[in-house]
Amino acid sequence: MLEKLPAGLGRALRGVRPGLTKLAFNDDRLADVVATIDVTSPAFAEDGPVPTRYTADGAGLSPPLEWSHVPIEAASVVLLIEDADSPMPHPLVHAIVWNLPAGASGLAEGALSGGAPLSMGRNSYLGTAYLAPDPPPGHGEHRYAFQVFALDNRPAFTIPPGRSKLLESLHGHAIAKGLLIGTYDRD
Repeated sequence: MLEKLPAGLGRALRGVRPGLTKLAFNDDRLADVVATIDVTSPAFAEDGPVPTRYTADGAGLSPPLEWSHVPIEAASVVLLIEDADSPMPHPLVHAIVWNLPAGASGLAEGALSGGAPLSMGRNSYLGTAYLAPDPPPGHGEHRYAFQVFALDNRPAFTIPPGRSKLLESLHGHAIAKGLLIGTYDRD
């Protein structure tokens, strides 16, 4: 969708970015949560480029993700994918998945792209689907944060949560967290 924006607009907005400090992972209310969960992907390295297959310029599939070192006392796992460099005041939410089993060790390629019986929250476009990386042309490199949180409970939402409701549910219940950053650039 954003690939159709003029590159000049993207260049004009290069300095407008929330940054890594605004990610849920770095939220002040989660400062005491220990980062013991290792998050990786067989598709890309830490701080490496997300392959085109997993972007709006490719098939738009969600990438395969793996995580380990979830505490034994965890009752559930949450995955939150955010763009730290979207041209807005807060990170753009690409996906929220809540109530993943505590014993899960990852998600297969395309697991968030439809058809899977997952508890999906609302992305920044208010849908309950995965938004593939789609940075504005000319805006520069974007950092996509794949954040995993282990919780001591299984949150119950009456409607699919957005970012704010998810953060409220993490506060006081997140017992561990992990982060993987992948990049994508349309320049």
